[in-house]
Order: sequence, then C-alpha cells, then structure tokens
Amino acid sequence: MATAAAAAKRKPVFVKVEQLKPGTTGHTLVAKVLSSKTVLQKGRPGAVAAGPASRPTKIAECLIGDETGCILFTARNEQVDLLKPESTVIIRNAKIDMFKGSMRLAVDKWGRIEITEPASFNVKEDNNLSLVEYELVNVAEE
Repeated sequence: MATAAAAAKRKPVFVKVEQLKPGTTGHTLVAKVLSSKTVLQKGRPGAVAAGPASRPTKIAECLIGDETGCILFTARNEQVDLLKPESTVIIRNAKIDMFKGSMRLAVDKWGRIEITEPASFNVKEDNNLSLVEYELVNVAEE
C-alpha cells in the first residue's frame, strides 16, 4: 500500500511551454493568461437543468504562456472564469489535444487550474506552439 500513497504524493514536475509535444499528458505548468476569446456558448445560463445535457456549455480559447513560449488553452465552463487576461495560473495534469493539426493545451476532470501569485516573467509571444502545424503520419508496422 505504501507505493500507492507514494505515487499519489509525487512532487509535480513543472514544465515550460516550449517542452510541450503532441499527444503528451500530465503536464504541470505556471502560465500567464494573455487573452481569452469565447468560441462556443450553448444553453441558457438561467435555464432549469434537467440533466447534464441541458447545462450551459462555454468554451474559450485562451492564449497562455511563459518565458519560453505560448500556446492556446481550451478552457471549458468554470475554467473560463479562472483564465482571465493578466492572471497567472498553475495548470496541473494538463494534456495536449490536437485541433486541425495544431496543439492545444486542455485540462479534463483529472486536472485542475488554480490562480496563483502574479508571475515575474514576460511571456515569449513570438514562439506560439499553436501556430505550428503537425501532419499526422501513419507508421506502417512490419
């Protein structure tokens, strides 16, 4: 049982934005929010919920980054309210999703976002990882 407890208490390894790669998960990073743009808003905020399907859905694309680069973060529902421009956040257990050939950072139910002290770094905006287009290559297995 000791190993399970040790695994749960593992110290998070913080990564820099420039280290993010397609198809990877479990990232913990500190980032500044540069901008937030709502891309989808469904449902009525005051509607009486008749199950999870009728809850309002809100998705925003937030440009976040650190001193090594920036990436688009796909924020959902309550996450949108946390990722306000100018705020600094710690993103835990994030994963890279691919969207139209480019990387997006996202946090599902296993991760979390928390507001932290304003960071002292300046975001390197000329290294936007979401502008890099990746091509899906199928590797033939022999």
